[in-house]
Amino acid sequence: MAKQKQTKRRATDGRPLSQVAALAYRVVDDGGIEVLVMTSRETQRVIIPKGWPMKNRKDWKSAQIEARQEAGVIGDVGRKRLGQYLYWKRLESHFVLVKVAVYPLAVRRQLADWPERHEREQTWISAEDAALLVDEPELGAIILDFAQSRAAVLLASSSQKPVGSDASTGRRVELDAGRAAP
Repeated sequence: MAKQKQTKRRATDGRPLSQVAALAYRVVDDGGIEVLVMTSRETQRVIIPKGWPMKNRKDWKSAQIEARQEAGVIGDVGRKRLGQYLYWKRLESHFVLVKVAVYPLAVRRQLADWPERHEREQTWISAEDAALLVDEPELGAIILDFAQSRAAVLLASSSQKPVGSDASTGRRVELDAGRAAP
C-alpha cells in the first residue's frame, strides 16, 4: 500500500516516474545476439524485465533482481546504463509517464522456477526481431545499438560461464505481432 501511495504522489507533480530494466541477452554460436522478451502481465505487450528502483540498491542491481523475479534469468549485469526510454504506464485511474534506465544482463542461467513464471510468456529472439516487437521505439533503438556494438560479446565473454544457445532451459513460446501464443 505504501508503494501505491508513493507512486500516486510522485505521478501528480508532473515529473516522469523512474524504473529500471534489464536487457537480458545471450551470444549464440554464430556470434549474434538473442534477447529475452516477455509479455506484460495485464496488457500482454512485449517487454523486457523492468521494475521500480529498490531502496538501498544501485539501479543496475535492481534491474538484475527484477530480471530474476520476472524472467528467471541469472547473469552478469553491466553497471553502465545502455540508455533510457519513455513509456506510458497504466495505473488504476490514469496513465503516468515513466522513464526507464536499461542495463545489459549477460545471461548465464535460466531457472526452471521463479516468482512470476506462470504470469508471463517469454522467448529468446534475435535482437532485430525484439526491436520490432517492443512498442517503444526508443527501446527498440537501444536493443539494436547494443546488439550491433561489440560490447555485448565482450560482456558475455568476460562472464565466468559461457553464454550460448543452450542457456535457456525454460519453455519457449512463439510471439506473433507483439502477442504471446496461448
